[in-house]
Amino acid sequence: MAQQAAGGKRRTGFFFGADAAPKLVIYCAACAIDTALALPTLARLANHEPKRIEEITTIRRPFKAAAPTKDGPRSNMDIRVPRVQLIDADGNNRGDVSINDALLAAEEAGLDLVEISPNAQPPVVKILDLGKLKYANQKKAAEARKNQKVIEIKEIKMRPNIDTHDYDVKMKAVRRFFEEGDKVKLTLRFRGREMAHMELGMQLLNKVREEVATIAKVEAEPKLEGRQMMMVLAPRG
Repeated sequence: MAQQAAGGKRRTGFFFGADAAPKLVIYCAACAIDTALALPTLARLANHEPKRIEEITTIRRPFKAAAPTKDGPRSNMDIRVPRVQLIDADGNNRGDVSINDALLAAEEAGLDLVEISPNAQPPVVKILDLGKLKYANQKKAAEARKNQKVIEIKEIKMRPNIDTHDYDVKMKAVRRFFEEGDKVKLTLRFRGREMAHMELGMQLLNKVREEVATIAKVEAEPKLEGRQMMMVLAPRG
């Protein structure tokens, strides 16, 4: 089908392509413009077809924080077993009772019900003051940290040809370190021609090892690194 435009200078027409779809062609006197590729856009304008807008919505799950963990034994309503072995506030064993009876007894005493042996059958609980128990445990932990000994490695430097006075002073320090529970790293440094007499350094380290054999043991055997020979001694348990 073809249509003559005003003035006779432009004609439009339709023809069917190989895919049986109609093709719109505009003919002009000066040029011929094939609008077959623009058919979808022209068809929408002619039929006033509204655009379809696809909207993609991403649904995110709300962040859920992990449940807080409680330190120490379970207490009161956190004890979720049907029956328990109850020890009252005076230390008396009340035997196998229901958890409700145990909670009621703790409430009547104005105290807490604390699980002291969760692996027993049934679990053992006791009526006591939970606040005082936590305070006592914290105090005990602080005291243990205070008394804890941090083992250090003390370094003692010597020369292969050390004189007797300096040697005695160094060995006095070595024994003091062992008494305090620390380890000792003996370091010998060789200079110049001393490198040709490495056996002097080994003899000196063996001498130290023999003198402290009753209070210390060798943790790292003598080894040579560059111009230094080292040995590590640790106090005997």
